[in-house]
Amino acid sequence: MILTKGYAAQDAKSDLAPWNFERRALGAHDVQFDIQFCGVCHSDLHQIKDDWGGSIYPMVPGHEIVGKVVGVGEKVTRFKVGDLAGTGCLVDSCRTCENCKEGLEQFCINGRTDTYNALGQDGVTPTYGGYSNTIVVHEDFVLHISDKLDLAAVAPLLCAGITTYSPLKHWKVGKGHKLAVLGLGGLGHMAVKFGVAFGAEVTVLSTSPDKEQDAKKLGAHHFIVTKDEKQLAKAAGTFDFILDTVSAPHDLNLYLSLLRVNGVHICVGVPPTPYEIHAFSLIGGRRSLAGSLIGGLPETQEMLDYCAANGIVSDIELIDMKDIHEAYDRMTKGDVRYRFVIDMATL
Repeated sequence: MILTKGYAAQDAKSDLAPWNFERRALGAHDVQFDIQFCGVCHSDLHQIKDDWGGSIYPMVPGHEIVGKVVGVGEKVTRFKVGDLAGTGCLVDSCRTCENCKEGLEQFCINGRTDTYNALGQDGVTPTYGGYSNTIVVHEDFVLHISDKLDLAAVAPLLCAGITTYSPLKHWKVGKGHKLAVLGLGGLGHMAVKFGVAFGAEVTVLSTSPDKEQDAKKLGAHHFIVTKDEKQLAKAAGTFDFILDTVSAPHDLNLYLSLLRVNGVHICVGVPPTPYEIHAFSLIGGRRSLAGSLIGGLPETQEMLDYCAANGIVSDIELIDMKDIHEAYDRMTKGDVRYRFVIDMATL
């Protein structure tokens, strides 16, 4: 076993605090890499507080993990000691179902294994995430990281990046399309970058007028303040796609009215309460309401390679491990441009 240092929540009411635990010994197909940076996702806070139910404690959060390989199993062929490597939201899946065979491990029929707050494929062993100094993962779920990009700024690509890249690729959003990005946070700022890179005409929809300058710096062509009824009325029926990154309650009927005939509203944010949708919001324009998760392993590697080739990374604020609770508070208030990343050297 490998002695590991981390930060863990012992129950839903306790703060994260130092906790030592053991990783499994290096298996024949395993890669061990020391974690240099780990992104902070809003889902980390939800899960340590058991907001979604079913949390497993002690819990070590973190699923935007990058670092350097320090050990490989005897049958590993894709990595060597010294390589840069990363792991996102998944560390295993059944490998045998039709979705896994198609590279859609995120939709594993028999149950994927999340990087933390989950049980392994044995149904017994808990997984622990990237708020720690090292990790051991089967090589099939380890990703190659380019040395061309700022490693800390790459970390959020493993969740925020792929969560926005995947739906834009699936719906073939690109040149000739008008794309609206709803919300300009950790997910939204990546959606703007990818939408612009893919050739779409991108508009940011936000409740915050003060984010207009940032939206334009990120490459957005237009900005609409969603509290301004005149701006919304002018935009009615104009968008081919809306990528909805908002995790706070909001009125989908309002935003569906901004879509053209055959337009698609794609949800990637997770509000705490169910949506209320009037049928006429859909049937009045043959509009579609869809959702998307992260990507599978092949698509995530594709995204990382695309980012390396096009110089795309997340906009980040680097923090020390001890400042994680302050970061959570600021994240809840929307006070981050646009993703916190932990420097794991400060663990």
